[in-house]
Amino acid sequence: MINYAVVGAGWISQQAFLPGVVQSGNSRVTAIVTGDRAKAARLAEFYGIDRVVGYDGYDALLAGPGIDAVYIALPNHMHADYAIRAARAGKHIMVEKPLAVSEDEALAMIAAARSANVFLMTAYRLHHEPGTAAVLEQIRANAIGRPLFFQSVFSFQTSLGNHRLQATAWGGPLQDVGVYCINAARHIFAEEPIEAMAMSHRPDDDPRFADIDASVAAMLRFPSGSLAQFVASFGASAVDNYRVVGTSGDLELDPGFMFETATRLRLRRDGKIVETQFPRIDHFGAQVGYFSDCIRSGTPPEADGDEGLADMRALVAIERAALTGIPQAISTWPRSRHPTPDMVRLTPITDRRLVL
Repeated sequence: MINYAVVGAGWISQQAFLPGVVQSGNSRVTAIVTGDRAKAARLAEFYGIDRVVGYDGYDALLAGPGIDAVYIALPNHMHADYAIRAARAGKHIMVEKPLAVSEDEALAMIAAARSANVFLMTAYRLHHEPGTAAVLEQIRANAIGRPLFFQSVFSFQTSLGNHRLQATAWGGPLQDVGVYCINAARHIFAEEPIEAMAMSHRPDDDPRFADIDASVAAMLRFPSGSLAQFVASFGASAVDNYRVVGTSGDLELDPGFMFETATRLRLRRDGKIVETQFPRIDHFGAQVGYFSDCIRSGTPPEADGDEGLADMRALVAIERAALTGIPQAISTWPRSRHPTPDMVRLTPITDRRLVL
């Protein structure tokens, strides 16, 4: 078993990561690091977790025995600090998306992990989900010809008080859900974007959006000429899907991103439609199971720090394009690795969770 410390005991840890670890079969949580010791004590009792420490006890926890890796689910602006400290203590690191709040921070995280000879993984749970893998396999098999256009909407209504609505934490729909659209397009085209254009909207009469935009619409251009368009929103009805149009067919994954639902693929070509319903899996159990396999075998994870950095460069360019109204260049090295079927984990779902 690989032993994890969960850093940040908020909603995503409670709703998804803690129950998912139980489903992984090769991982367990042995410590929680949080600012709410009373809440964490209840979670620790529910899951049989040994230790609860405050943020002031983080370094001491890392220096002691019983922790192999950390899962960082803190607000975005805190990712780099806690990841670098874990690396310096010789612990492997899984960080929620986006990797950091600036390119400099992301590069520092990557350098710290390399210097300490530990793995840094960006938490792209969909890389281990069967429908996502099937999309890439269909495209690689020329099922729709050469992919030309990617279109996506990822939206839902966010509640007032959520830290993702805070500009100081680099919150917003682009960073929180737009990153999924960017990541999907990059792997579908097997290229890195070279230019971004964007527009955003912030309503005057909605207190949720005093600090951030409600919606961002973006377009990315790729070296081959392929185009990706998406809208990310915290103020619209719940929609999560994407469509890829190729030279001889198209495919659609709907639902496509959320972890609470199973993905469904529709492939259209030569007047025929083929639909495939994939099994619902525990995304977080699959993700942590994969990372633990990497740790045990000494195999670097596919979604490493450079993968998170590639999406961050696109995020920063889109944000700047929306702010200035001027297209922004993006420069990222091509990646040699993409999600593959062997990374899929059909981890069973569970209803056993405690959300406080």
